[in-house]
Amino acid sequence: MEKFTIFWFRRDLRIHDNRGLYEALNGSNRVIPIFIYDTEITDKLKKEDPRLTFIENALGGINNAMKRNRCTTGIYRGTPKAIFKKLIREFPIENVIANHDYEPYALQRDKEIKNLLKEEGIHFTTFKDQVVFEKNEVIKDDGKPYVVYTPYSRKWIAKFEAEGIEHYPSEDHLDQLYNERPLPRISLEEMGFKKSELVPKEFRFDADLIDQYEETRNFPATDNTSRLGVHLRFGTQSVRQLIAKSAERENPTFLKELIWREFFMQILWHFPHVKDQCFKKQYDRIEYRNDIEEFEKWCKGETGYPLVDAGMRQMNATGFMHNRVRMLVASFLCKHLLIDWRWGEAYFAEKLFDYEMASNVGNWQWAAGCGVDAAPYFRIFNPYEQIKKFDKKLLYTNQWIEDLEEPSYPDPIVEHKMARERCLKEYKAALNPS
Repeated sequence: MEKFTIFWFRRDLRIHDNRGLYEALNGSNRVIPIFIYDTEITDKLKKEDPRLTFIENALGGINNAMKRNRCTTGIYRGTPKAIFKKLIREFPIENVIANHDYEPYALQRDKEIKNLLKEEGIHFTTFKDQVVFEKNEVIKDDGKPYVVYTPYSRKWIAKFEAEGIEHYPSEDHLDQLYNERPLPRISLEEMGFKKSELVPKEFRFDADLIDQYEETRNFPATDNTSRLGVHLRFGTQSVRQLIAKSAERENPTFLKELIWREFFMQILWHFPHVKDQCFKKQYDRIEYRNDIEEFEKWCKGETGYPLVDAGMRQMNATGFMHNRVRMLVASFLCKHLLIDWRWGEAYFAEKLFDYEMASNVGNWQWAAGCGVDAAPYFRIFNPYEQIKKFDKKLLYTNQWIEDLEEPSYPDPIVEHKMARERCLKEYKAALNPS
C-alpha cells in the first residue's frame, strides 16, 4: 500500500523557498498538503477578524499554484489533535512534516501531536523556516543566550557572513503532490466567520527602500516602511530571501530590523515566561493605576495628545501603525497613564495585522522598561517633542485626526509634567523598596 507524507502549513503560507515543504517534496512519498484552522486560536477571535481573511487569501494563492499539478490543499477546522486522528483514519501516513514554531502554545501543541503520531508509528519532523538563526545558534561564548541586542547582532552578522544562506526551491517540486482526489476545503463562512473588507497595504521591498530606510523610517507621514510585517508573521514571504537581498545593500539598517525580529524570537524561546511576565522580575512590583476609562480613551485615540491619538486611530482603522508611533503610544500607556503593559500588548494582539508574540511582547516590555535590552525606566517620551521631531507639519496627524482644530477634539487626558513625575516616583518605589 502506498504511504503518504503530510505537509502541515502553519506560519509559512507560501509555495516558494519553504524549507519544510521542500523536505517533504524531496522525500520518497507523495505529499498531502494541509492547513488547520486551530479552534484553540480561532474560537478567541472576532467574527470579522481581518487576519482570517488574509489567511484565506494566502491559502487561495497556494491552491492556485498547486492546481497546475491537479492538487488541492486540505483545509480543516478543529483542534490539531482531532484533525490528525481523522487523517490517520483516512490515509496510510508515514511522515508528517512542518516548520518550527517557537511560541509557547505552539511548542505544547507540537509536543502533543508528536506523541499522538508516535503512538501510530508516524514520524513527525519540523524544520527551521521562520528565521535564519534560531534557539542556540547565536549564543555567547559561555553558552548562555544574549539578552542585549547589540552584541547579539554582531554575533549574528559574523555567523551569517561566515555561513551564508541557503534556499529551498520547493516550488520546483510540486509534481510530488498528492492529486488523486480533491481534499476538503472549509471556508470562513462555513466556520461562522465573515470576510473582512480590511486588507493590508501592499508591501514594498526594493533597493531604494533599503538604501533610504535609515533616513526615512522615523517619519510616519512619508510611510516609507516596507509593510512586510504581516508577510513575515504568516510566512507569505521568505525571510531568507528578504535577508539575502537586504545584506547585499551597503546600508545595514533594514537588515538590523530583521535581526531584531530574530533576537526577540530567541528571547521568547529561551525565556517563555516573558509572554505575560516582566523579563526583569523587579518590575512586576510596579503598582499600575489601570484606570479603565483612561485605557478606553487610549484605545479609541482620544487622549488629547495628537500623535498618540493618530497612531491609535490608524491602527483601529487599518490594522497597522507606524513603528515610531508604536513606541510613543506604548510608552504613553505605561508611563503617562501607568497602565500595565500587558493591557496594551493584548490590544495590539487584537488589532494588528502583523501581530507576532515575540516582537510585540519584546517591544512592549522595552517601552515599559522591564524587558531585555530595556531603555532606562526614566526615559519617558515627551509627546509634544515627538510630534515636533517626527511630524512637524502635522501631515500624519491630520490624516488620522480630522477634528484636530475643532472643539470636539479632547483636552489632554493627563498633564505631561505631572504624569512624568508620577511615573518616576512609582517606578523608583517599586525598584527600590525600603
